[in-house]
Amino acid sequence: MRRIFKQLYKERRKYLQRLMLPLLLLTAISGLVAAPANATNVYQMPNVSAGEPTWVIDTAEVLSRLSEGKLSNNLDSLAKNTGQEVRMVTIRRLDYGETAESFTQALFEKWYPTPEAQANQILLVIDTVTNNTAIATGEAVKSIMPDDIAQSVASETMTAPLRDGNKYNQAFLDASNRLVAILSGQPDPGPPVVEDQIQVEGTFKTAEETDTNNATIWVVAILVIATVVPMATYFFYQGFS
Repeated sequence: MRRIFKQLYKERRKYLQRLMLPLLLLTAISGLVAAPANATNVYQMPNVSAGEPTWVIDTAEVLSRLSEGKLSNNLDSLAKNTGQEVRMVTIRRLDYGETAESFTQALFEKWYPTPEAQANQILLVIDTVTNNTAIATGEAVKSIMPDDIAQSVASETMTAPLRDGNKYNQAFLDASNRLVAILSGQPDPGPPVVEDQIQVEGTFKTAEETDTNNATIWVVAILVIATVVPMATYFFYQGFS
């Protein structure tokens, strides 16, 4: 009797091991494939040309319809009144090795391939995975808004609401208001005043961390079951032999 149960235990264990191998491989492969599958490159972006009334492209889907409507109205009025065109883009994830700056510059050159087309253009981009921002401007814009102010819009005005709970709608509206003021010839309102606050580590995990942890827990649980149950069964029957 003991020999029979021992043989059953070995066969069951081999079966479960064969069953687990594809599952483990699938879990590992899905983790490797998920990141690049969600990445965005400039060739995936819709084509936009100077003069086209497309002002906001929210591929990351972080903006509300109300905010997107306000931004489009403000930027459309700015273009009609001053000839300066601002376009705002959100992306979910960058390709490996790409930065917000390199992506923005490549997209700027794709949309406006000549210095003449670039002259009155401003492109503001954010990668919502890292919350890194970047801005590109044409030569005619620089006489109104120097590079240091443009960088301040991207790195200060945009990022202040993001540090306060990923407030993307507020970040873009604040950046839009500042850009409209500067490009309309009004005084620069400057970046927001940020008060120093004691940072307390949050106790809530992000959605990505939760998904990763859940997958890990499931794999570990299955492995434990696959190992413990056959052993428990074997020793249970061994006790009655």
